[in-house]
Amino acid sequence: MHETLGFMSSNRLDAMEDDSVQTPDDLLRQVALGAESAFESLYDAMASRVFGLVLRVLRDQAQSEEVTQEVFVEAWQQAKRFDPSRGTAASWLLTIAHRRAVDRVRSSQASQARDMRIGIKEFQDSYEDVEENAILHDETVRVARALQQLSAPQREAIQLAYFGGYTHMEVAELLKVPVGTAKTRIRDGMGKLRELMGVA
Repeated sequence: MHETLGFMSSNRLDAMEDDSVQTPDDLLRQVALGAESAFESLYDAMASRVFGLVLRVLRDQAQSEEVTQEVFVEAWQQAKRFDPSRGTAASWLLTIAHRRAVDRVRSSQASQARDMRIGIKEFQDSYEDVEENAILHDETVRVARALQQLSAPQREAIQLAYFGGYTHMEVAELLKVPVGTAKTRIRDGMGKLRELMGVA
């Protein structure tokens, strides 16, 4: 997978420079008809872009490779659903990639949250109920105070993304800002929040 994503054969590169080479749209239409050679060409043409997008979301090489493979499996299985009137094959693939990457992040966060809840419960079981409530209250207050120290745009973006469960694209739409701006607010805000909470 790593070699496939990182390098293309010289024949593939020569073909890509040929004016007669088919576009991803052409290739995806052939994939919908079951053409394996077209799928291989589509993979060669789009794998690096898909992998790059997934890696920017996940920040993890191994998981990004897995998700990239999942994207192309879905593309092979769902190629007939591609509608060129709604966008290009490239944008269709990248949309699948973004959705799968976000799903992977959410799944990971949910797993971490479950582990944290279990850990907190095991820790708190050794205390009286009053002490449990005091600890939880203090933590809630700390988070609320830290959030108040963020800029309003950062705080709003984080609340939508992490407490509202919206994707970066949905946050951008709700705030009526470019996706890049929404991502920056979330990233910078989370960095500041970790710093204020004393989390590495």
